[in-house]
Amino acid sequence: MDKNVCKTLHEVKEWFFNELGSNDDYQLINVEHLKKHCISKCDSNFDKIDAVCLYLLDQFYKHEGLLPSPSKSNPNIVDIIFIWLSYMLNMDKTINYDGIKYFYENYITKRSIYKDYINGLTDYDNYKDLIDKRKGFLDMDKNIVSKFYEALISLCKLYNELGDENKNCKNYLDDNNEFIEKYNNLNEDTSINKNSYYSEILSTLLNDYNDFKRECKDILSSSSEETKQNPRLIPGQDSGQYSGLYLGLDSEQESESSSEVTSSSSSIVSKLIPVLLILGAIPIFLGIAYKYSLFGFRKRVQKHLREKLKK
Repeated sequence: MDKNVCKTLHEVKEWFFNELGSNDDYQLINVEHLKKHCISKCDSNFDKIDAVCLYLLDQFYKHEGLLPSPSKSNPNIVDIIFIWLSYMLNMDKTINYDGIKYFYENYITKRSIYKDYINGLTDYDNYKDLIDKRKGFLDMDKNIVSKFYEALISLCKLYNELGDENKNCKNYLDDNNEFIEKYNNLNEDTSINKNSYYSEILSTLLNDYNDFKRECKDILSSSSEETKQNPRLIPGQDSGQYSGLYLGLDSEQESESSSEVTSSSSSIVSKLIPVLLILGAIPIFLGIAYKYSLFGFRKRVQKHLREKLKK
């Protein structure tokens, strides 16, 4: 299993069903993805469950679904669909008969789409062959299947939280989490661990959890290698962000660099002040010189006029 499988299950949970409505009907939030699988308008709860079941099968096994197909890396991915399918059928309290048996006989057996040839299936020709091979997984006790469903949702929560934007997954490697707690409770239940079908589903869930941990370790290893190649980059920090640490300076070096800049600035200012004072004084001196030269010229003119008058 991978995050794409969990993303699809999350979409099914959020888009297609909002639990049972006021009339004990499943509420379809988004019907666009289901149109080609619906019988009529998906009026009954069985019709809606059938449409989503086919949607999940297409997503996990057909080429137009998730790429690469989860079935290539996990041939038992159908168990995930069985957990979901059994849970949804058992949750409908309006069914006063065996809902699993009714669904199998009236939908999986009678609808031709389950019998259409699927290119790429290994060891099976169609969805019905695939389901028949593991049909025992559908006959789960409703109280037990709800526990499997809760464990599956908690596992998918880990996968969904470990998205493209969250690469710091060190904390996820701690086995002290909700999934492990639910898994241990299931594994310690004798009514479960002594049943071959239940034990196999437990094994599938644990393998998926171990795949998740390996993915975490790969992310951490990749992040560590990137840091070695670019020691100026802080692990987990966006390369577009800058700081003293990003530039390869420790706090002491950064302080020294700042002091050098301050000292250099002070030196420049001390040199500029005298120059500015001199430049400012020049106009003053020129003005005084002009004033006195003009005064001397006037005195000479007056003296010349007095001498002429005496003559």
